[in-house]
Amino acid sequence: MKAWQFTAVGKPLTRNDIPEPEAGTGEIVIDVKAVGLCHSDVGFLDGTLTSLLPFRPITLGHEIAGVVASTGPGARRFAVGDRVAVPAAIEGPGTSSNGGFQPKVAVRENLAIPLPDGIAWDQAAAATDAGLTSYHAMIVQGAVTAGTKVGVIGFGGLGSLGAQIALAVGAEVFVVEKNEKVHAFARELGVTDVAADMAAFADKKLDVIVDFAGFGTTTNAAVEAVRRDGRVVLVGLGVGEGTINLQALTLNQVMLTGSQAGTPEDCQAVLQLIADGKVTSRITHIGFDQIGDGIGKLERGEVIGRLVVLYD
Repeated sequence: MKAWQFTAVGKPLTRNDIPEPEAGTGEIVIDVKAVGLCHSDVGFLDGTLTSLLPFRPITLGHEIAGVVASTGPGARRFAVGDRVAVPAAIEGPGTSSNGGFQPKVAVRENLAIPLPDGIAWDQAAAATDAGLTSYHAMIVQGAVTAGTKVGVIGFGGLGSLGAQIALAVGAEVFVVEKNEKVHAFARELGVTDVAADMAAFADKKLDVIVDFAGFGTTTNAAVEAVRRDGRVVLVGLGVGEGTINLQALTLNQVMLTGSQAGTPEDCQAVLQLIADGKVTSRITHIGFDQIGDGIGKLERGEVIGRLVVLYD
């Protein structure tokens, strides 16, 4: 079968012929129905995240939803034909083992979760990474609840989901996004206001600001804009280091915390919000043959929302 594989830093994904996987002890093989493309895949290619990959060539693709095709010895949680999703994890496919940029993938069964009926494959794939990451940042790290005044910095795939999750629990949401082309989309979702700069909301006394961009300047703007005793959650890693106004952080008793990925429980919570019609990823579909080009579009910043491959 064909697989899109990482071979070396600075080189594009290579389409190779590889054997179909077999389910080992405690594993299941999944017929991939949908797989998402992620900025982390760009990080693997450009050297930023390459150290996480244990071998090469390795098939990328860590946002996976599909149907169980076979089960290995000792694998008892799922049966052939079950619908499953695989929450993104460093120890999971697409990072520590071959991922979903191939039609079939072997997965440790303890990494998979049941996928409720009625959830489309593309939405399920997006939920496994962007969804759970946004949920974890908003609800777990940000402690957002009904009535919370929330700032969202960056309205890409993660930020748009984070805003919807906050709205779903009854929060009031203010969005900061430099790309004015997506402002209308934000307003359509029901956010209170949208601006190109956090300074526009400095007088709103925001309780929580979640920075999905992470360019240093964005995090500092959040620290300076959040209310006294407020909370800033950093998700994005646009740069590796940044400068923070320590005076504002200290005198206003701001809590600054990081948020990375999430748990299977977070993913299940997002899937339930999708099933309830409260959260939807903005998705552009591509074919398997377009995965290489899709990674290039992500790298150039040409994607609004998420890119998802639908398998025939």
